[in-house]
Order: sequence, then structure tokens, then C-alpha cells
Amino acid sequence: ARVDRSGRVPSRQLAWVHLLVALISLGAALALAIRHPWSGLFVTLGFYLWCLALLWWPACWLFLMPATLPVLNFSPWTGWLVFDEFDLLLLGILAVGHGRLAWSGRHAADPAPERVSDPRPSMALPVLAPVLGAGCLLALLRGVADAPPLELDWFAGYSSALNSWRVAKSLFFALLLLPLAQQHLAGGVRRAGDRFALGMVVGLGCVAVAALWERLAFPGLLEFTSPYRTTALFWEMHVGGAAIDAYLAMATPYVVWALRSASGPKRWSLGAILALLVGYACLTSFSRGVYLAVVAPLLVLGALLWAQRRGFDIAEFFRLVWRRWRFTGWRPKALVVLIVALVLEVALVLGTGSFMVERMNRADKDFASRLRHWSRGVDLLGTSQNWWLGLGLGRLPAHYAGTEGEGEWSGALRWSAPVAGLGPAFVTLEGPLSDPDLGGLYSLTQRVGVNATQQYRMQFEARVRNQVEIHVEVCERHLLYDGNCHQGAVRLEPRAEPWQKVNLSLRGPPFAAREWYAPRLAMLSLSVMNPAGAVDITHASLQDAQGKELLQNGAFVQGLAAWFPAAQYYFLPWHIDNMYLELLIERGWIGLILMLGLLLAALWSMVFGAARHLHMAPFLTASLLGAMLVGLISSIMDVPRVAFLLQWTALFALLAARHPESGAGPMPVRSSWHARRIIDGG
Repeated sequence: ARVDRSGRVPSRQLAWVHLLVALISLGAALALAIRHPWSGLFVTLGFYLWCLALLWWPACWLFLMPATLPVLNFSPWTGWLVFDEFDLLLLGILAVGHGRLAWSGRHAADPAPERVSDPRPSMALPVLAPVLGAGCLLALLRGVADAPPLELDWFAGYSSALNSWRVAKSLFFALLLLPLAQQHLAGGVRRAGDRFALGMVVGLGCVAVAALWERLAFPGLLEFTSPYRTTALFWEMHVGGAAIDAYLAMATPYVVWALRSASGPKRWSLGAILALLVGYACLTSFSRGVYLAVVAPLLVLGALLWAQRRGFDIAEFFRLVWRRWRFTGWRPKALVVLIVALVLEVALVLGTGSFMVERMNRADKDFASRLRHWSRGVDLLGTSQNWWLGLGLGRLPAHYAGTEGEGEWSGALRWSAPVAGLGPAFVTLEGPLSDPDLGGLYSLTQRVGVNATQQYRMQFEARVRNQVEIHVEVCERHLLYDGNCHQGAVRLEPRAEPWQKVNLSLRGPPFAAREWYAPRLAMLSLSVMNPAGAVDITHASLQDAQGKELLQNGAFVQGLAAWFPAAQYYFLPWHIDNMYLELLIERGWIGLILMLGLLLAALWSMVFGAARHLHMAPFLTASLLGAMLVGLISSIMDVPRVAFLLQWTALFALLAARHPESGAGPMPVRSSWHARRIIDGG
């Protein structure tokens, strides 16, 4: 597009682009809403009301998007893995927002600078955004090409081509939201930042309350000895992972924002209660990564807030340090080169396997197993092309499980449509390929209702091709850990009649009556116990003692609607447990460098660059630092909601750096005097 002298793109030339984005978003949202496993009419009506709310109050999404992010996913009830309700929220924002831009014919341009701390606007975003999008698109195409043939399966799993879209969508959503955020930032950076921060506080409050309920309902509020780790509402953890870890690390700094923004004792008391609840959620995650990724960024946040309050310019401080002790002559420069060479030498020796690594492995078994896990993941790259471009988005689990040795799937699940005149719809449930220790650790599940006195009878039709042991249970279960269970098991042999009826009585201790404020969820689970076992299941039925049917879609005519695959205790092939290796393996060096460029550019802008004077800069900085610390020992990009929050925070920070804040100007002159005084030891 032709650019005018002010550097802005004339809006009329982009109107058709906004219209195209709006129409695609609207079409995708309607397709998801109509095919929703609950009720297409009900969900479509809800989407329509959401669009009306956006038309009435265009800026409400800046608050509601982060506020509902940890809540809008109902996978255990819908069976969706690739799509979720948060997608509908984002698609509505895109449809209405880009539609408004197309209708008005005005492009949200940067306002004329008033009092800006740095007269040179940040160029990182205009360069990084399109390159990031192109890199993600390339990795998406490589993932689709590497997977089995693409099929529009609404209940696709982690080995399908649609899993590549599941991983890619978070960045595409974040990039497409930028023009809409730019409109609101142009109207006031502080106002837009406060809306986003308030939404983060509300979302964090939802997670904290969910964690409190989970602990009350299952292990107990003050029970800290049982191996129960809080998951809250992050259903993506049905195959393990660190979704709640990353979210808490990114969201906790906004508790400080809530306390600082409180206008009176009542609001401050609410912030204090939230701080206690969030602290409890962090502690009961029992994750060492969370402890580090929450405490360290809070310390950085405190330092940045102190610097803003005292008028201390960190960038000016480091500039003065450089001028005072900058390298002159060949000797200091040669010393820097030597230090870099020594670091590379150490990395080469330790990274390629050595006796020192073996000694380190023996010193810490947990770290040793993690090193082996990382090494197996990196070995998947193989060719130089994979090293540069990666295996493709979403392809790590399938490749890892397909290698020889440890790391195989603990089970698998696929749905087969009915064939007229030949057979009913059914689901095929498989156990592990070879490892007997993994038997029963992968289940087909559905949420069911329970009470203290029920007994259960399970019925289904099964077809087997070899001997298969099937375990059935109804357990008090939130996601990963079982309470009391009613269980039954059956061993099936092939018969002349392909389909055989199975009738099981499930027995176990009675379910305890729970308080109204801490009810327990319950879950039906079917799993294959023996290696290489597989069973086709149809016409499943679960009845209580009164004969009431408790299952939905037992004949599987709606695909896997209401059914949900879940793993327990073994999560090795699904995650590499390191965000940076995850980026390297699936996106290659190019993708890793681009994502690091985005995160580091955002941090630089918030700490040293044009955005360092914005009131939201310390909180955005602490949030990004928390995610990057968690990423050292956890995967993040394979959890769409959390990956979206990470990438959106970085992009939002860079976008805010291009706008002046109302009332924000250069740091006071005394900041330079403070810096000189510190340097001189005064």
C-alpha cells in the first residue's frame, strides 16, 4: 500500500483486508457455534449476543478477553481438543472489530506524538509481526504436510494434521487483534492498559477460586502431604503439562497492580484476599518452576516500580555505565571474544554428551531424566532442514511416540462413522504398544453425576481381534487424580459373532456426601490394560441403582461429543518440558530466533526503550519474565490459551511502546543525577 508522508497507510486501501478478515472470522465462528457438541442453536445465540455487546461497547474485549481466558474451555464436557469456546470469543472480537474498521474506512493510526519519552517510535513491531506470521504459517504447512491426510474432524487428537492448527492459532489470533488494540491505545494507553490489567485480575481470581474449590473438594484445604497437584480449570492438562504453572507466572504480577490501584480500604482488602488465594494456588501447584517464576519477576517488578516512583531512569543509568567503562583498545574486546569462546566450549562439551554429563546425571536423577527427555526430543530433528525449519507445528508428540524405546503412547483413541448396512458408529480404544507398565494409564472418559448411595451397572457392545482386558471405573475425579472409585473389569476373547455384549457391575466404597460449597466431580473411565490390545466399543450405557441413564452419546452417533481422552501419571510423549526446545523442535532455529526476538524486543522496550515510562511497563515486564522462566522447565506453546496470553502480552507491549501515554513525558532530570551518583559511589 502507498504510504503518505506521515508514515501512515491510507485506511481506504486496507478496508478490503479488514472486510476479508471479518468475513472469515464470522464464517469460522458460525461453523464452530453450529457444530458445538452441546447445542448449536444455544451457542449460536450466545455468539450473536457477544457480537451485539462488542458493537455496543467496542472496548469491552480488552477486559473480557483476559477475564474469561482461564474459564472458556469445556473440553471434558464437549470432547473438543482442537477447538474450544475461547476460540469463539476471539473470533467474535475479530469479526466485529475488523468489520467496524472496514465499515468506517478508517485505519487505526498512531496519534500525533505529544510528549514522548523517546521521539523514535519502536520499529520492532512492524518488522517482527509479519515475519512471525510468515514463520508460523511455514511451520503450520510443514506440520500439516508431515501428518496423516488432513480431514475436518471436529474431535481430532494430537497425532492429526489439525493439531498443527491447534498450536498455530494462538499466534494468528494475537496478530489479528493488533489493529483493534491499536485503536484503543490511540485513545489512551493508560485506559487500555488498565482494562487489560483488570481483566487479568478477574481471570486470576477465577483460577484462584477454582483452585480453592479443587483443594476443598478433593485432598482437603490443609492437606499438603498427598501427591495432589492443583490444575484448576486448565483442562489441557489431561495429558500433563504446565498450563497452570505458566498462567500463574504471567498473571500473578497483576495482583500488585490491583493493590496499587485500590482507591480505598475495601478494594485494597479485596486485592489482599486475592493475593492470599493466588499464593495458595501457587504453593499447592507444588511446582518448583512456579515458585521461581513467581518470586523472581515480583522482585523485578518491585525494582521497576521503585525506579518509576523515584524517577530513576534505568536506561540512562546503563548508558552512563557504558560511557564510564566502555571498552577501548584491542585488549578488552579480545577478552570479550575469549569469554564467549569459553562459554561455547563449555556448552559444546556438556551438550554433546560427556563424562561430566554422566556425573551430573548421577548427582540428580530427576534432572538426569529430564536431560534424557530433552536429548531424545532434539534427536528427532536429524536433518539440517529440520534443524532450521523444525518438524512442523504440533508434530512433536507423534514423532516422539514413534521412536523406538521409551516414550510410546500409553493409549490411543479414534472414532469410526456408521456405514449404512454394515455397522454402527463406534470408537476404537487402544492400550500401549509394548510397555505393560503403561496399561490403564490412558482412558476414554465422560463426566457423570454421582451421589453417596449409588451403585452402577455398565453395559456396552465390544468387538476385539485378540485378547483384551478392559477396566471400567466411576471415580470421584477432577482431572488427573482419583478419589473413591467403583470398579469392574472384563477380559474379552474374539468370537464368531463380531459384536458381543458386556454387562458389568461396578463395586467400590460409597461416595461420601460433600458440602454444597465443595462438590466433587465424577468421571467414567474405560481403559485397555494389556499391551497391543484394542477394542471397538459402541452402544455404551451407564445406569445407577434406579436405572437412570447417566451417559450422553453412548452410541457415538455424534462422534466423540461428551467423551474426553485423559492420561494419568505418564505424560512423556506429549510435552518436551522446555519452551525453547519445543520451539526449536517444531519450528527450527528460525522459529526459535523469531519468538525469542519478539520476547526480548518486548522486554527491551519495557525496561530500556520507549515504553519504559508507561505505567503498565513493569507489570508487562514481570509477566513476560515469569513465562520465560517457566519455559526453562515446561512446555508452553502447546497450550493454546496460555500461548496466546504469552504472545499477546509481548505484542501488546510492543504496540503500547508506539503510543504516548497521557501525562507521560521524559523522566525527570534528576534521574541522570541519581545515575551518576550511584556510579560515582556518592
